[in-house]
Amino acid sequence: MADSWANLGIDLHLEPAGSSGLRRGLTDALRDAVRTGRLAPGTRLPSSRTLAADLGIARNTVAEAYADLVAEGWLTARQGSGTRVAERAVPAAGAAGAPARRRTPGRPTHSLVPGTPDLAAFPRTEWLRAARRALTRAPNDALGYGDPRGRPELRTAVAEYLARVRGVRTDPNSVLITAGFGHALRLLGTVLRGRGARTVAVESYGLFVHHDLLAASDLTTTALPYDELGTDTTALTNEGAVLLTPAHQFPMGTPLHPDRRAGVVDWARRTGGLILEDDYDGEFRYDRQPVGALQGLDPDHVVYLGTASKSLAPGLRLGWMVVTPALLAELTRAKGHSDTVGVLDQLTLAEFIASGAYDRHVRAARLRYRRRRDQLAAVADRAPEVTVTGIAAGLHAVLRLPPGTEQAVVQAAHWQGLALHGLSFHRHPRALAEPLDALVVGYGTPPESAWADALEALCRALP
Repeated sequence: MADSWANLGIDLHLEPAGSSGLRRGLTDALRDAVRTGRLAPGTRLPSSRTLAADLGIARNTVAEAYADLVAEGWLTARQGSGTRVAERAVPAAGAAGAPARRRTPGRPTHSLVPGTPDLAAFPRTEWLRAARRALTRAPNDALGYGDPRGRPELRTAVAEYLARVRGVRTDPNSVLITAGFGHALRLLGTVLRGRGARTVAVESYGLFVHHDLLAASDLTTTALPYDELGTDTTALTNEGAVLLTPAHQFPMGTPLHPDRRAGVVDWARRTGGLILEDDYDGEFRYDRQPVGALQGLDPDHVVYLGTASKSLAPGLRLGWMVVTPALLAELTRAKGHSDTVGVLDQLTLAEFIASGAYDRHVRAARLRYRRRRDQLAAVADRAPEVTVTGIAAGLHAVLRLPPGTEQAVVQAAHWQGLALHGLSFHRHPRALAEPLDALVVGYGTPPESAWADALEALCRALP
């Protein structure tokens, strides 16, 4: 379904007096979604258990709402095929009392746009427990303006976690807490410009928003070539810094070749340039242990950047940098005299990591996303001219298409009610490599209840 089920016209700010109010609200919302065409005939609805979990209500409430709509003829329920929207005749255009219907794409029903995890899987119960413990233990002065570097509890937890899981060489005094990756990149842009840098090298394929953030600091971005070994770091010259995703290149999905990892470190030592390592989904590797962070090769020349956006949720606005003492002082001055990240969220994440809940959540997410990637590969197998490329890692995969078909497939997906990015969306405007026709499929984005239907919509759009 296109919207999350919680947004399927169901305004659960109803605050009903009892379970009958919830049932009536859900029944009305589903009926309206069918009546207005947002739920097309034949659409398979999630199980009562799954939908109840997504909405945070009792399973019986969903089952009773489904039964009401089956009795009214809006839905059908058959053993083995689940609950579906009933097939029905569509009034012809101009029929008395019936509005004309045109098949025009509107707001997408499903999204496979990369960059977001399954937000329905956020560990609300464990997070709430961690928040209660953190708030109970917090000293009074923690509620003040705070250290601009971030709370020591979180810096300590992050340093220990990164050393253990990502091979980062650090300690709490080298960690700076930020309000996400964008905040970190703005700070780095300010410092780099203050140091006299004019140019930052980036990968041929990436996120344009990162380029815009660097441009806002009056820094020009140049695109490095890309080939079968990943980003070609041998093309670096006298840039002030280079921004890389070495563990799992976004969006191409390949790790940086070992020779090029060593080469970019040699470049940084020789020129004094900085390597900005975006480790955006480095924890999610499915076929082997994740490749260790590049920062471990040379902490003096690599700035490690990570966030909770892919492992937990981007709405937390929590990220971190691991830097040298000299750079930390400059970044702290650029950040300001007081902490700019919510202290209660910092304390909660620190407790969440220290308690082991973060590790458990990541392990569970790894299993879920691995299954989805396998299912995506199976769908691609049904289209002989489509191949899944990249390593088994992360929250997205690249589907290579026949030459010249990318825009047509993206448009076909749009008509199927599916939001989808072509690879060209992520291509740097000055990239030198030959354009490739491909889709960047974010298989982490849909909630579990919508995943199967999103895959079906993708299958219908593929050539």
